Amino acid sequence: MSDGEAGERGGERAGGPHAIDEFLGEPTRDLDAWRWLWTEDRRFPVRSHRGLLGRVVVLFKRLLAPLVRTPQNDLWERQRVFNLIALEHLQRFDDGLRGNTERLGWHDGRIERLEEYWRQGLEEVMAHNDALFARLDQKTDRLRREVAELLGRLGALTATSSANGDAALARALEEHAYLRLEARHRGTEEEIRKRLEIYLPFLAGGEVLDLGCGRGEFLELLRGAGIAARGVDSSAEMAAICRGKGLTVVEGDLFSTLAAEPEAGLGAVVSFHVVEHLPPPLIDRLVKLAWRALRPGGALILETPSPLSLVVAARNFWLDPTHQRPVHPELLRLFAEAAGFMEIRTLPLRPFAESARLPELDLARFDAAQRPLADAVNRLRDRIDELLFGHQDYGLIARKPAAD
Repeated sequence: MSDGEAGERGGERAGGPHAIDEFLGEPTRDLDAWRWLWTEDRRFPVRSHRGLLGRVVVLFKRLLAPLVRTPQNDLWERQRVFNLIALEHLQRFDDGLRGNTERLGWHDGRIERLEEYWRQGLEEVMAHNDALFARLDQKTDRLRREVAELLGRLGALTATSSANGDAALARALEEHAYLRLEARHRGTEEEIRKRLEIYLPFLAGGEVLDLGCGRGEFLELLRGAGIAARGVDSSAEMAAICRGKGLTVVEGDLFSTLAAEPEAGLGAVVSFHVVEHLPPPLIDRLVKLAWRALRPGGALILETPSPLSLVVAARNFWLDPTHQRPVHPELLRLFAEAAGFMEIRTLPLRPFAESARLPELDLARFDAAQRPLADAVNRLRDRIDELLFGHQDYGLIARKPAAD
């Protein structure tokens, strides 16, 4: 029986483990079967399922097959050889993949073991670090207690010794205590710079002098805006901090520095949270010296805690023991007017957070009969809330009249 006849019979094996049926319908993925097919150029059967007519069609196709196949033998042979070469490459790839799979399995095992060693090692390192940090915390706490005790002993020593002999040490202790107080209650330097941005539009040009510049937050802000500025502070430690930032700051007395300024030479005089440390006569003097030092159109800017808030005036203000008394905005305005300033305005600053204020009644929770009473309670609440809280600070901006 010829190969063609075997192919015609479909599922019968043709001298080997494979059959044409493996390629009919959904073709096999077995490379050996494809090699079997192309090695000896096995033919697919000519079939039909249309009864008697189908048999006639099959017979006709068989008669025409040699006429079609013979002219294409050379092309067909080339295709067959190409298919065999492709099968060889696929087989090598398949064999290599199987070998790589075995090697990958070996590497996976190695990686798993390494990950386990790494995890165990990391746990040991973390445990060691935890122990180191615990020891560091203990040493830090001990040093903190020792520093506190040392400061206490120094304070007691300066309090019991003669005033002349230990004046420098006493002042150094006072400055250190004030730095700690400011860091705790005033806010971070970034927060202060953000708050002070509100004053930039009021500067009309010219050099700015910052009286009591502290840590230099406003001077840094002016440097970033390209505005010439310098400062003075009575604290040697504060002045040193500012100079460490590259700012132009001297240690000295605010009034002596301001009195030594050339007349009408400055574009602005600013002072933040200083006037509450002064008695009223000195505030009046500061404002008049500022008017003298400012050029026409120059601005005086003063900021201080607001006594219009009872919480500030009765509680927060007294957290700083160097505060003298709250300065009412109308008193500060009066000093500015008496000195010759015009265009005077007051800016309320730093409102209390809503969470710190008195709660408001939700009118929607009351029926129609009770709602007018609840609304009246809310209006009363607004007045009391404004009296108790309001704003924590205010700023006064006054301008020297421009020349005619």
